[in-house]
Amino acid sequence: MSTQFGPEYVRAIAPYQGGKPIAEVAREFGLDESHIIKLASNENPLGIPESAKLAMAGAVAAAGRYPDGNGFELKTAITAKYGVPAEWITLGNGSNDILELAAHAFVQPGQSVMYAQYSFAIYALAAQAVGARALVIDAKNYGHDLDAMADAIADDTRLIFIANPNNPTGTFIPGPEIASFLKRVPPQVVVVLDEAYAEFLPAALQYDSIGWVSQYPNLLVSRSMSKVYGLAGLRIGYGIAQAGITDLLNRIRQPFNVNSLAQAAAIAALGDDDFVRRSAKLNAEGYRRLTAAFDAMGIEYVPSLGNFVMIKVGEDIGAGARVNLALLKQGVIVRPVGNYGLPQHLRISIGLERENDLFLAALKKALE
Repeated sequence: MSTQFGPEYVRAIAPYQGGKPIAEVAREFGLDESHIIKLASNENPLGIPESAKLAMAGAVAAAGRYPDGNGFELKTAITAKYGVPAEWITLGNGSNDILELAAHAFVQPGQSVMYAQYSFAIYALAAQAVGARALVIDAKNYGHDLDAMADAIADDTRLIFIANPNNPTGTFIPGPEIASFLKRVPPQVVVVLDEAYAEFLPAALQYDSIGWVSQYPNLLVSRSMSKVYGLAGLRIGYGIAQAGITDLLNRIRQPFNVNSLAQAAAIAALGDDDFVRRSAKLNAEGYRRLTAAFDAMGIEYVPSLGNFVMIKVGEDIGAGARVNLALLKQGVIVRPVGNYGLPQHLRISIGLERENDLFLAALKKALE
């Protein structure tokens, strides 16, 4: 009789599957890596900013030492940018780290974690990893139904994840609706407002989530340096919450969870407003180009405020996998979302103009 290790709720976890690396697609389909384009992981097509490259070069000499485990200089930069005390900041190995820390800090086995249908896969994984009961609230037009979520809060609910804009659908919740929702959440329930794509929002839709932190001791705002800031390979993010939340997160955070090169790059990138503006402008132009083409091709898509668009590529349940394979054979990597319960859809990251055009040409062939 074989021995099964670990609790059942851990054994039931299906590991997270990231976007296919370029090298893997090249091996699998016998393609030249230089001819492959990757529009699968919502990365910034401009890559890492020059300011961050220079900062990392300057930090290399000290890489033989452990990084500052408290991240003093990076927290100082975040404090200067958002006007919050350093004691309100938690640094993470990507914002993913912040999400998982929240589940471990605030949820006991058997208690419930709430998130919306079609929201980021890590929410379900974080809940499973701590043996929580998942409260998955049906989506409304592919996005969050905050009224239904507020109504469904149970006595044992301890954590609610909200992504805005949402991944993988790109849907957006206006700030006043979130503010109204926060008023309805009991004080013992921590709300994680995951804003990995917030920097892509046009000025008219931006809202002051950091200001809400001062008002709500149970609010944790999570931000990523992987998207608009172009630091995906360095794995760095941060959370902002009042000290009651931050203190607990830092008690269970791994020592030195953010390396010294990532910290140096993040400090530089946070101050590189020109790079952020260029990235957001490129993204807006790419979105207009892609969606105009989808309209012309009669392809259904979900309006998005992230740096990606989710499209419907067929009516049958195998449509997403079939079209995805046809794209891979042409050297175009996108993201199937069948694991989200959307087997007819694909998520397309917005790339450079050339990449977007190559994708559109490949998509036409794949749909023939």
